[in-house]
Amino acid sequence: MGLIHQQSMSYLKFDRRLMANLNESTQREYIRTNRKGAYCCSSIIGCNTRKYHGVLVVPIPSLSPNNHVLLSSLDLTIVQHGVPFNVGIHQYEGDIFSPKGHKYVREYNVDIASSMTYRVGGVVLQKEFIFCHYINRALIRYTLLEAHSQTTLRLSPFLAFRDVKMLTHRNDRINESYGEASSGVSFCLYEGYPTLYMQLSKANNFVSVPAWNERIEYTKERDRGYEYTEDLYVPGYFEVDIELGESIYFAAGLEEVDPQGIETLFEEEIAMRTPRVDFRSCLLNSALQFYYRPDATRGYLLAGYPWFGVRARDLFIALPGCTIYADAPERFYRIMDTVIPDTRAFMEQVSVSKEIQGINEPDVGLWAIWALQQYANYAGVSDMVSRYGAFLDELIRYYLRNVHPNLRIDETGLCFILGDGKPLSWMDAKIGGQAVIRREGYLVEVNALWYNALCFYREVMPSRWDDELEELLGRVKESFNQVFVNEHGYLFDYISPHERQDWSVRPNMIFATSLPYSPLSKQLRRSVLNFITRELRTPKGLRTLSPKSDGYQAQCHGTQLQRERAYYNGSVWPWLLGPYFEACLKLYGLGAISFIERTLIGMEEELHEHGVATISELFDGNPPFQGRGAISFAMSVGEILRSLKLLEEAKKKYDTQTLPIIRYE
Repeated sequence: MGLIHQQSMSYLKFDRRLMANLNESTQREYIRTNRKGAYCCSSIIGCNTRKYHGVLVVPIPSLSPNNHVLLSSLDLTIVQHGVPFNVGIHQYEGDIFSPKGHKYVREYNVDIASSMTYRVGGVVLQKEFIFCHYINRALIRYTLLEAHSQTTLRLSPFLAFRDVKMLTHRNDRINESYGEASSGVSFCLYEGYPTLYMQLSKANNFVSVPAWNERIEYTKERDRGYEYTEDLYVPGYFEVDIELGESIYFAAGLEEVDPQGIETLFEEEIAMRTPRVDFRSCLLNSALQFYYRPDATRGYLLAGYPWFGVRARDLFIALPGCTIYADAPERFYRIMDTVIPDTRAFMEQVSVSKEIQGINEPDVGLWAIWALQQYANYAGVSDMVSRYGAFLDELIRYYLRNVHPNLRIDETGLCFILGDGKPLSWMDAKIGGQAVIRREGYLVEVNALWYNALCFYREVMPSRWDDELEELLGRVKESFNQVFVNEHGYLFDYISPHERQDWSVRPNMIFATSLPYSPLSKQLRRSVLNFITRELRTPKGLRTLSPKSDGYQAQCHGTQLQRERAYYNGSVWPWLLGPYFEACLKLYGLGAISFIERTLIGMEEELHEHGVATISELFDGNPPFQGRGAISFAMSVGEILRSLKLLEEAKKKYDTQTLPIIRYE
């Protein structure tokens, strides 16, 4: 029968006590994706708490740029002696849970497939879930492990057929008719949608009893200030007998499948996967989930799940960690081959692919150069120049030509950014289209990146370097120190010549200490790093604002307006641990290793929390540092993977094996 979860120890395992505690189990979410941008997502107990949750959520570009929930959930009922036990769970308006299937759960783990084990009387049933890599199809395997009498399964699909940013309600426009499929049925509830095929591997009976389940409540949407109740259409249920030791497979997808081939397809998908047996293998799985292949030739990184698309800045920041430091250089090549034409199209002021957002942001090209620098560190300078030297040259020359809509290299040699009040950096929170933190003028991380880019260019392409560029580099270094260094030993976050100086302590100065080339003296770099450590460092990353600065907000929750104000006014961003660790190793060497290991232990604990087996977008600024935002975020995962590599290289350099706590096999 191919049972896969018979091992006694599991890295990501949740026992019945946690699963039965709905305050705990509904706060933990899982995400599974494919290369086509589709996904399945829910709380680990199976109770949907967001409008983004669903068993099959797919992109339908002809309808909207967002994903669409087709199959919201699939309730399982176990029938013995004519008595039904519905082991599903939904939350209805008024905080009412029905049915209460959580009380039957004995174990949940996600080592390979997401696996739930139920005990109902004398029945022990295992449900394993897998999401196909290259097609939009969800697969579920039900295996009867123990039973003392005849057992029947009923599977009730809850259908939505709607945009993830909308909710559906009982209506007369729905198409209740269904088609016959081999060992199953098909539905298309509304015009313009693809047909959903639901099939079983064994002959079954579909009982048509159409009904609306009304006022299902999504608590995460309620907490975020959005509409939070929905009506879902339940067309009936599949009924099938199951024998002791037998496995029955369910498939939901946009194409009809041969029922006899579902078992083989399930096993093939299992064989493709890397088991989640430790911290690094979980991150490797997460990194792969961001990899988006809209067609056979192109590749991107999605910024995060469940609601982000392809964002240029996020892509370049996450790229090294999610590809070359995830043992997948082929992904780096494909993604660069895809985004280089997009970047060139922007620089040449021609149309850019609709797949990628934000390629016009002023710092994106500098992050692209940083990604090339990481690749050179991995593959060698000659390989980087051979593959990407021309692109690097184009980027540098583009900035020097001063033709970017929002960025100029002025007489100081520094990058000066000015806009119309919209966000111009990675701190992109906005209200009414205007930046919450209006960072304009000289931005510290942009100019640290600019100095680093020029030095890298001189290093790897000396034939393109000249006296004029050498003079510019010297001017950048001198101006950086004059503009950003203050008498308190840290760096101004930005300088806007026509505005009152903002003395807020923010983390963007970390890049002036972490990048391979820094315009600061070692003494100043240590001062900056120590300031960051005292005021911004937390176990989960760096705060975006010091608690001592005006406007600090300790928590990032509530309505969208409240969250936008908190994102960069105190919230902790784990992706900043990458540059922070890099700076620590540069300045403190051997002395930083044990500290970095201890911090990564804390990040490893997060795999069991907000986004199971992955790293969240951000955390609250104060204890207990609750995970917030997207449950899986590419920049977080990428920079933690890069941090593991930095730690590994440092331990080799200093020939130490301190505290074997990061357990990679």
